Amino acid sequence: MNKFISYKPKNDKEKFLAKSFLKLKTEQEVANFLRDLLTIKEIEEFSNRLEMARLLKKGLSYKAIAKKLKVSTTTVTRTAHWLFRGCGGYEKVLK
Repeated sequence: MNKFISYKPKNDKEKFLAKSFLKLKTEQEVANFLRDLLTIKEIEEFSNRLEMARLLKKGLSYKAIAKKLKVSTTTVTRTAHWLFRGCGGYEKVLK
């Protein structure tokens, strides 16, 4: 039984966004798309969230992660929520 919920795109724009990632084949293509789509600050923020999830999976404490990444424990808690109770996206990419 899957412990994660599934997110359903709300409209055609969200479906198009999700499908857009399927067209990318290499790390560089994904990096280029992310840079065109997001600001540098957004890329840094999303990278930080993924790193928080990676460190949580390794068993680091919320406080240690917050200190290491210079974020609040509240931010780590939000990331942990989606890691452990979200749609399984973090789980998929961290395997």
